[in-house]
Formats: sequence, C-alpha cells, structure tokens
Amino acid sequence: MIFYFSGTGNTRWAAMQISEKTNEKLVDITKEIGKHTTYKLDEGELIGFCFPIHGWRPPLIMRKFIEQLSIENIMGHYCFALCTTGDNVGEAIKIFRKDLEKQGLHLDSAFSLIMPESYVGLPFMNVDTPVNEAKKKQNAAVELSSFIKLIIKREKNVEKLTIGRWPRINSRFIGMLFTKYMINDKPFHTTEKKCINCGVCAKSCPVNNIIMNDKNIPQWKHDGSCLTCFSCYHHCPKHAIEFGSMTKNKGQYYFKSNSDTEIT
Repeated sequence: MIFYFSGTGNTRWAAMQISEKTNEKLVDITKEIGKHTTYKLDEGELIGFCFPIHGWRPPLIMRKFIEQLSIENIMGHYCFALCTTGDNVGEAIKIFRKDLEKQGLHLDSAFSLIMPESYVGLPFMNVDTPVNEAKKKQNAAVELSSFIKLIIKREKNVEKLTIGRWPRINSRFIGMLFTKYMINDKPFHTTEKKCINCGVCAKSCPVNNIIMNDKNIPQWKHDGSCLTCFSCYHHCPKHAIEFGSMTKNKGQYYFKSNSDTEIT
C-alpha cells in the first residue's frame, strides 16, 4: 500500500510508477485524512510513503496523516519513503522517520528524487527552464527505475538522498520559519481581467481550499488548510493567479508525461 501526497504532479507520477511496478494499491491521502480509517495489509504487502519536500521538511498534510495513521498487523512489512524535490531534502527524512516511529513504523529505506521546480513563493525561486525541466524529468525516470528495483527486492538500510549543504539549518531553522510564515494563502489573489472563470484552480487544489464566488472568481478560504503547494497558480490556463508580488513575471509548471518519463 502506497500513501502519497502531490501538489503539482511530480510525486503523483513517481508514486504511480512504483504502484504499477510493485502491484501495490495507491492511496491519495488528501481523500483519506480525517476519516480515521484503519488499513489492513495482506501478507507480504509493503508500506510506502511518497511526498514532496516543503521547506526542507515533509509537508504538513503528510505529517498530520501519519499522526492519525492506523494499520493492522503492522509488524514485518517492508516500509519505504520517497520524496521529490527541486534541489535537496535536508533532514526531511530524519524528521519523517521519527514521525513514523511514534506510530510503531520502522522506515527500512528512503529515496529522494530531483524533479522540476514548482515552488515560486520567494524572490530567488522560479520554475526551471524548459531545458532543465526536460533534463530533470529524464534523469528522474532513470533514477526512479533503479529505486523501484531496490523496493521490489525489499532492500533495507538504503538511503539514496540528496541532503545538500547545511541540512540541519535548512530543515530545523529555515524550515521552522518557512512553516510558520510561508505556508499561508493570504497572498494569493486573482487578476480579474485575466481570469476566465473556468474554476481550474479550485479543481486543482488538493485540499479544496478555493471556492468560486458569485462572480465565478476564485476565493481562498483562509482557514489554515492551504499548503502553499502552488497547484492553483501553476494550473491556471491564463496565468491569472499571483502570490503577492513574489510570482510576478515567473513561469508555471505542472507535471506532464512524455516519452522521457516512461519507465520500462
């Protein structure tokens, strides 16, 4: 059973590839969180967690899901985590490992996969150029294929992670500030002249944080549920959504499959 969260599609693609090659059920946690379901595992079934990195940490929604996670006959099942990132992961897996241990789960192996950038909420961060995007997707397909082989073999004590420089500072200090101040939907707004009232932004939001008002213009709920994953921003066909002034003149990205992302 593979539990996953994805904002702009990078992690969804990776989780789907693993699911297909391992014949494991795929579970979108955005449809499960709050249900307090107890999951039952078959003999030999593996447990996987796939998620993007948010501020050098696991995303809040995945951590909340782990807090409520209940699995019967949990012992003896191979457990892995795979995280997607535009650059590096810091101590995200170390943090996630402790979250799992609180629920009685031992993480056997962990992997990180460099994928195209989607975070655009800071002045120095933007999407990749088309050339870099294509290169990252091509490399990711090759690397993910090697990870899947290790997962199928149930290889333990494997850590294929791009940790980066200053992992503790990035995950503990900067990550704390990021979580406290940058995960916030208040800066999101719509340029009404550009908006075509299609509702794609609302449909693309993984946590249903957007409603369409009586003019069919998107409104963010400001109820604390926003993950600042930028799915709404990236999926807008008219580039009508902005995040304060941080996204001015920046690009858009969400995952699209092509021949480079096929895994044999």
